[in-house]
Amino acid sequence: MSKSKSWLSLSWVFVIQLLFQSSSTIAATRKEIGFPERRICRTTVQGRYLLSDDNGYVCDALSLDPQYRCCPERGDKFSCRGCNVLSQCCNSYEFCVSCCLHPARTQKEQVLKLKIAKPSTSGTYLSVFDFCAGRCRHNSESVVHENAYVNDFHHCFSLPSNSSGSSISPVEARLNGINVVIGRQGESCDSVCKSNGQSCVLNKLLILNQCDIIQKYMSCKGACLASVGPDQPAEVVDDAPKNLNPGACLYTRTQSMLSCDGSHRHTRRLCPCA
Repeated sequence: MSKSKSWLSLSWVFVIQLLFQSSSTIAATRKEIGFPERRICRTTVQGRYLLSDDNGYVCDALSLDPQYRCCPERGDKFSCRGCNVLSQCCNSYEFCVSCCLHPARTQKEQVLKLKIAKPSTSGTYLSVFDFCAGRCRHNSESVVHENAYVNDFHHCFSLPSNSSGSSISPVEARLNGINVVIGRQGESCDSVCKSNGQSCVLNKLLILNQCDIIQKYMSCKGACLASVGPDQPAEVVDDAPKNLNPGACLYTRTQSMLSCDGSHRHTRRLCPCA
């Protein structure tokens, strides 16, 4: 009987020791598990209602992640809402910064060589976000008489005139004085321009109704397709049905179809406003 009790006691000691070793191994293993740390975003601080983060998203202050200071990753990244991509000027500071952050519009290698101010002792920009946030806020080229803006599109991110060798084509020159604005999904150009305090210029739709022009303003996801509809030129939204070619840009071969009041629930229009 005593031998049996002794054997049972030893068995329990062995089981307890085994459990302790297993839990220690699990604890040690868990300590070695590493999770990538989320980066804390930088944001603009100028706006009363909106802000833009350095990921290229725009949101209101209440939507900002309280821990990482990032906007929710919904809506358009690098949005150019209310911007004339040709003149690189916007009617909103936050969307100016968002639009400017697009790698295709602002070359990192180029802006990091620019001086923040004219004096030779001035430093250079440390990041594209620094350039966009500063350039959209302070731009002497959008000011007239030193105390008034040229127009409502006074938040501009274009490079200083002496640092860019870009030229405007004759076709683009015909858009001089026109604010080319990308509308929201399902919105007509009449509505787009009216929301900016302007009117749609019907005869300028003919200029915009060309793939090479459309692709300067919209991503087009590599496709620019002929279509029929009063909502062209336009871009099909990403969540449209597959048969509508999501992400593709559309132009019409029937010029008589061009219209300021046309719209489609699955497209965003490219609109000439003045």
